[in-house]
Amino acid sequence: MARTRTARLMDGAGLARRIIDTSAAAAADIHGRTGTAPCLATVLVGEDPASVTYVRMKRARCEKAGIRSRHVALPASISTRGLTEKITELSDDPAVHGILLQHPVGRHIDERAAFEAIAPDKDVDGVTTHSFAAMSFGLPGFVSCTPGGIMRLLDEYDVETAGKHAVVVGRSPILGKPAGMLLLSRNATVTYCHSRTSGLSDIVRQADILVAAVGRPHFITGADIKPGAVVVDAGYHPGNVGDVDHASARDRAALITPVPGGVGPMTIAVLLAQTVEAAGRQLGVS
Repeated sequence: MARTRTARLMDGAGLARRIIDTSAAAAADIHGRTGTAPCLATVLVGEDPASVTYVRMKRARCEKAGIRSRHVALPASISTRGLTEKITELSDDPAVHGILLQHPVGRHIDERAAFEAIAPDKDVDGVTTHSFAAMSFGLPGFVSCTPGGIMRLLDEYDVETAGKHAVVVGRSPILGKPAGMLLLSRNATVTYCHSRTSGLSDIVRQADILVAAVGRPHFITGADIKPGAVVVDAGYHPGNVGDVDHASARDRAALITPVPGGVGPMTIAVLLAQTVEAAGRQLGVS
């Protein structure tokens, strides 16, 4: 089989900057019209180094975009009840427009119960069952940020989804599952796979659009990719590697997201955009 030319990189970092600039302008408009700046509350359980870094980065991006950030640091020993009570308190606070619960939260905590304590109109990370249902039925609400960022990337590069076969490798409730539903809403034919799928490579080779979200480094290689496919790598692992082996994948794909600089920046950009949107709705200026 003849090799395709090296895949074109999908610049998530550049698109994210433009989305954040637009969000910053919208945040300034809301502040000017209401005297209130959009506010995102970040909730962190424990002191996991990666989680601490992610939250710090998100708060810094908020500040640059004119979004206030309220940080709630909770001990790793907190119970499910204690965590849900704190989130409910934030949900009831009119000064908070969006809530981000950084995960994971600890094995002793019922993470789903904690997510469900977030009021739907403040679920700017798109993690509640309400948000998933609204997204699936095309109703008003907030999408999961990483899948939402993926769709914006596909739009930016004029990727046609209607009638295409999209394969999602991963079944996370806040990444793989919503990514497939969003692609389905764009008239793609969607196949869900995961690490235990029998004959996975054969299925992946059928993908016109591949979303890799399985959480394993270099799990998918170039040999698994259909020539000319669009490859979205939503994985991130130590050493700046994703779920896809980019060295081999770039020789077969037409478009591919880099790691880093692809999906990651888009996740934060969508989070900020949805926080500003939530503030506008709650303050009556949307």
